[in-house]
Amino acid sequence: MGILYQATSLIDWGIWLFVLFALMAFNEFGRSTKWGGIILFFIVPLILTIFVWPTTAAPGNEYGTGTWFNWVKTYSALAGCLGFMALRYIPSLSKKKWALCFPPLILALNIFEAAIRDFQCFSFGAWNGARVDNLWLMSGPWNIMNGLAGLLNIITICGWLGIFISKDRTKDMIWPDMIWAWIIAYDLWNFAYTYNCIADHSFYCGLALLLSCTIPTFFIKKGAWLQHRAQTLGLWIMFVMTVPSFADRIAPIPTTHNATAFFVVSLISLLANLSLAVYQFNKIFKNKLNPFKDEIYAGTKVYKEVVQDNI
Repeated sequence: MGILYQATSLIDWGIWLFVLFALMAFNEFGRSTKWGGIILFFIVPLILTIFVWPTTAAPGNEYGTGTWFNWVKTYSALAGCLGFMALRYIPSLSKKKWALCFPPLILALNIFEAAIRDFQCFSFGAWNGARVDNLWLMSGPWNIMNGLAGLLNIITICGWLGIFISKDRTKDMIWPDMIWAWIIAYDLWNFAYTYNCIADHSFYCGLALLLSCTIPTFFIKKGAWLQHRAQTLGLWIMFVMTVPSFADRIAPIPTTHNATAFFVVSLISLLANLSLAVYQFNKIFKNKLNPFKDEIYAGTKVYKEVVQDNI
């Protein structure tokens, strides 16, 4: 880890693993029952909004949780969790095409917010690194590269009219056209975003948080990546808003602050998302598909397996 992060001990890795498995466990609690989701994503944040966050996430606080971005990201993530629950538990809603536009819109909004933040970090001109809004960052071409990768990630969102609710007990929101290629491109982009803009927190909000939704997608409930992502993101950001000292004081794992590392991480992100965009648009033109209506990967093996597992 010496290339991306400063030396980590076994205790550091133990804390990291605890964060990873705690996020996965609470995600399972939130998706397994309706009341589990209501408690985690409505009742708990309502209490925290009134009694805790005005203090722990006050504007200008020493941990940087009081910025506009943190507040917007918190409520947009929670809006996604509650909106997806509405689709899951109100049977008539998931049958309406206009309602199926909500998942891609809230996803695109979250990606766009982060892309704007990357561009904003470039505008700070912190070419040698500096603390801005009480968070360390280093401005550079990587911000532009990864901001563009985020925009490419938005335009490659596809197949949302094929979203359906699984027939099993958990009633998960299944998006079969969101296959592994898009998920990996997203993960690479989002990790680069956290590395660029929340550098010294990215060991947790980058690596641990992304794995906490990617692992369940491949090994626990396939096809439900966006649901896993919204819930783990909501859980993490509520924790950060409540215990802002965690990544700075309690269990800090700073990056190496190396410009080459920033550049390489964002270059990989940009190349992955550019490759995905080229592949998808080639597939769209070749098969004369409508990206706003058709499912691009409907004929693939992975698509068919996700549908078969959830009908």
